[in-house]
Amino acid sequence: MVKSQEAGGGREVFRVAEDLRARIAGGAYPLGSFLPPQRELATEFDVARDTVQKALEVLKGEGWIESRQGSGTRVVKVMQVQSDTAKDAKEGQVTLREFFDEAFDAPEIVLDVYTLTSESLNTQVKTQVDRIRDRKVAPRKVALRMLLPAQSLDSPYPRALAGPDEPQRDRPDDELTVRLKERLHDIERHNSASIRQSLLQLQAEGLLESAHIEIRYVKIPPVLKLYLINGTQAVHGPYTITERPIVLPDTETIRALDVVPMDSKLMHYVKDADPRSRSSVFVDTWQEWFDSVWDHLAR
Repeated sequence: MVKSQEAGGGREVFRVAEDLRARIAGGAYPLGSFLPPQRELATEFDVARDTVQKALEVLKGEGWIESRQGSGTRVVKVMQVQSDTAKDAKEGQVTLREFFDEAFDAPEIVLDVYTLTSESLNTQVKTQVDRIRDRKVAPRKVALRMLLPAQSLDSPYPRALAGPDEPQRDRPDDELTVRLKERLHDIERHNSASIRQSLLQLQAEGLLESAHIEIRYVKIPPVLKLYLINGTQAVHGPYTITERPIVLPDTETIRALDVVPMDSKLMHYVKDADPRSRSSVFVDTWQEWFDSVWDHLAR
């Protein structure tokens, strides 16, 4: 474990890295595109340029970006969705943003989401908020139901792993594991609050006729991510368990068993005219699952 004395600066590095990662995964910065210059990012995030540099090093280590002196910082990985039906699909792969762009073209949007932290969803909502403010789209109503893991759930991840000279860490009340879970809960609370605030602000300004957001928590280990869009589309994929270093807000680095939600491999299905088709059955089945959990298990 490594710990810096500059806890405040570490929190800022953490914040900038989290935001940029979400933007990249959500399609705000497409594959092959370049991030804004470091000076511009420092101004946007109201941090020192050194903080931006450290955040970019985090993303570089995770494989999202590459930097070359004199050429800028280029995106080399995004969260892609495999789809055979998306109208803009290129070799079957598109980004999550394209489905949200299409959904928000409609006058009414209904979203049912089951996810770990709502980080990706927050990125998509912010993008659509900008489109609404720029008068590129003009939906009237947004209804969002979001299922999240209960904070009291003893999830198998994130969990601190022992170093080569440390005893085995397999207890849920282990100090480092507790801190990792607190970090996860902070990410979830931040993104959920941001989603609610963004949509309700549009309603307050008269840019949305109605914004209804309801969040419930369920004691089910989060093994997958699910987006149900307007009752006709499903984007779905499992979380992959991996060992990785996690940097806490105070800059301490902990080796952990965890998932990277932004790395999820997602599949896209669309209901068609045949209720017995594979795609229609898939969407209907997951809608029934979501409704059953929402009605009977979630609080």
